Amino acid sequence: MIKIGVLNISDRASAGIYEDTPGKACLALLRDWLATPFEPDYNVIPDERGVIEAELRRMADEAGCCLVVTTGGTGPAPRDVTPEATDAVCEKRLPGFGERMRAESLKFVPTAILSRQTAGIRGRTLIVNLPGRPKAIRENLAAVFPAIPYCIDLLGGPRLETHPERMPVFRPPAA
Repeated sequence: MIKIGVLNISDRASAGIYEDTPGKACLALLRDWLATPFEPDYNVIPDERGVIEAELRRMADEAGCCLVVTTGGTGPAPRDVTPEATDAVCEKRLPGFGERMRAESLKFVPTAILSRQTAGIRGRTLIVNLPGRPKAIRENLAAVFPAIPYCIDLLGGPRLETHPERMPVFRPPAA
């Protein structure tokens, strides 16, 4: 079974102070867009760099997720350390993901320039950081998702198919 990780990074949600709506929103989008069945590996953890790094390693190396999508911890606040944790565990960075997400977010809010979303590769796992608000998660993930299945193909991962009427993706004609 194909595994996809969804990791919400939030001190308050991990402590049970409020419900994890960002992680659930992200998982709902993936379920709506993907035609390929997958098993989610879902967790909510605090904004602690060591904890984030350990969970990203576990999802990639032990659980074998082909894709890990994080929500939260991408702003400039002192506790926002998701990009640093992602960079620490990835062998390759994919700066185009962050560039594309910020460009899309700037259509909605001028504070998008404060966001530090990034993406990278750990082994055969693509890790993508998203902001922590459901509306921003949808906007940002929709902006980059058309490239995600082909990226996973290039990593030697499973072929992810979408419902094209909901989420069209791009693959070169020979792919």
